[in-house]
Amino acid sequence: MNVGSVTSAGDYAITYVNPASASNGRYDVDDHVFSPGTPRLSTRWRTSFGSGGIVVDSLAVVGSSLYQVTYKRLEGTTNGTTSFARVGSGWDKFTAIEQSNVGSRTARYGLRNDGVLLRWTNGWKTVSTYPGFAAVKTLGLLSQTATYDTFLATTNGGALYTIHIPASGAAVVKKVRTSTWQGFEKLVLEKCGNTGALLTAIDKDSGVGYVYAVGHANGAATVIKGIGTAKTLFKDPVQLRDTEANVYLNGE
Repeated sequence: MNVGSVTSAGDYAITYVNPASASNGRYDVDDHVFSPGTPRLSTRWRTSFGSGGIVVDSLAVVGSSLYQVTYKRLEGTTNGTTSFARVGSGWDKFTAIEQSNVGSRTARYGLRNDGVLLRWTNGWKTVSTYPGFAAVKTLGLLSQTATYDTFLATTNGGALYTIHIPASGAAVVKKVRTSTWQGFEKLVLEKCGNTGALLTAIDKDSGVGYVYAVGHANGAATVIKGIGTAKTLFKDPVQLRDTEANVYLNGE
């Protein structure tokens, strides 16, 4: 899997984690995208290929504002251009953001510091709110379909949960583990097989990434197998999932 990050200098970097030998992670600094010190939060980094180069899109919180970020670089060149389209203000109150794209369906998520998880669909026109997540420390997208998204989340007390968000209706929360997960500040997941996920759980205090194979999510019966630790230090301010377009997570 590719764990993307943004350095303190505003450069985009990738840690390549090999599930066959997690200790062999390789860290490469690629493109300069942001001004130094930004952003504070970012969604997945989604790359599309075509028209003689790459186009990357994400959402990022810079200061108190959320921006749609587009980065373009022509094939064979080392420098690209970044454009920012401001979405709105008040995002200094959010502790996590993510977006899920499946075909024509796009859902954007934000976890607010009062424990409310918000989802925007139909562009930014339709807002759904899911209260009750004040104990959540971090979350990562685990599964995405045309009818639902599911997150894997840790709590400050160390528990591990899935949060299933259907296209309509209430969120469904299931406990996966009861303890030991409180040390992770970021969860990055990638598709693994037909019904599972590869997880890099990042302890930003030590800069270590712990790599797990996660079976099909099924509450406490979910199989989680430790693979190892990625040797590269995850010290960059922001970590995220680096993926190609149309690669969908299917961990639930």
